[in-house]
Amino acid sequence: MAEYKYSTLAVHAGQHPCPLTGAVNVPVYLSSTFELTGIGTDRGWDYSRAGNPTRDRLETALAALEGGHSGHAFASGMAAIYALVAMLRAGDHVVCSRDVYAGTVRLFDQIVSGYGIEIEYVDTSDLKAVEAAMRPATKLVHIESPSNPLMILTDIAGVCAIAHARGAEVSVDNTFLSPALQSPIALGADIVMHSTTKYLNGHSDGIGGALIGTKPEHKERFLLVQKAAGSILSPFECFLVLRGIKTMPLRIKQHEENGRVVAEFLSTHPKVEKLAYPGLKSHPQHALAVKQQKGFGSMMSFELEGREAAGRFLGALKLFLNAESLGGVESLASHSATTTHASVSAETRAGMGITEGRIRLSIGIEDKEDLIADLDGALGKV
Repeated sequence: MAEYKYSTLAVHAGQHPCPLTGAVNVPVYLSSTFELTGIGTDRGWDYSRAGNPTRDRLETALAALEGGHSGHAFASGMAAIYALVAMLRAGDHVVCSRDVYAGTVRLFDQIVSGYGIEIEYVDTSDLKAVEAAMRPATKLVHIESPSNPLMILTDIAGVCAIAHARGAEVSVDNTFLSPALQSPIALGADIVMHSTTKYLNGHSDGIGGALIGTKPEHKERFLLVQKAAGSILSPFECFLVLRGIKTMPLRIKQHEENGRVVAEFLSTHPKVEKLAYPGLKSHPQHALAVKQQKGFGSMMSFELEGREAAGRFLGALKLFLNAESLGGVESLASHSATTTHASVSAETRAGMGITEGRIRLSIGIEDKEDLIADLDGALGKV
């Protein structure tokens, strides 16, 4: 379906009517096993861990939306990242963005490194630092752009050129922007990762993850991990993501419209410091955002005086919910040091640049004037 425009793909990719009943929505196939047609033959499915019709439809949609060769749905975003590195071997070297979700750091440092795989954290916004980190043993460069929560961008095409020249692959966590606003594969990335929990689902009612590969060997690799490790997305969760994808282009437009207005408001507020939103011309990487993104999204973060001020602010919010996660229709505010990055040490957080006063916002699709009034009132309590 590559010839169709993006909004059309979101509605129709993987979503064709059921040939048996004509059902417009993809059925939820709640079956663990499937009748075989003979010895060693089937209708395309035999056991839901290996494949399920509902999951197949979602994976088809994911590949189409990111322009990849194959899509693979996992039980969570972290399960997807684990699958990403599951085929590496002892002695392999991974370069990872320094400012990433702390769950990724926990997985890499406390589990993956125990397999003899070396993880090196680098400021991937500095292409010279990326180049200096590359080794003969480097197999993968994993980046978040924008990063969580500091909204630091990485020049995806630049990193891909460096990595590919040395025989390494590049994976991009595209969760913060969604396929609607950034296309890492078009910029040269080999693999795209998502927490489908976020903008793809869009309604904060399901957890999931995805990998989209660009090569036949990626399909073989990730299918093997799905079958062997079994961390697959359930049929009902797949249905929820398929439902969310249909309206994602519309939701993203409203998310971003609200995000831009909220960022402009915060940029002039006297109590807000170090606002990070690449859509602002004052952001040091605004030009890169314009170059490699199709929009600026609705994620941002800023600093208040400290932990006490952050607590007062969060406690005074009425419309924004003090909660983890992002990308749902409702607006969320969170204290990064005790939520997304609570699993790493204070020293590690400091090295990342995450202070005790850092607040992350996920701007929803409510009325923008209501959102600004809520933020203004809460900041008045700081």
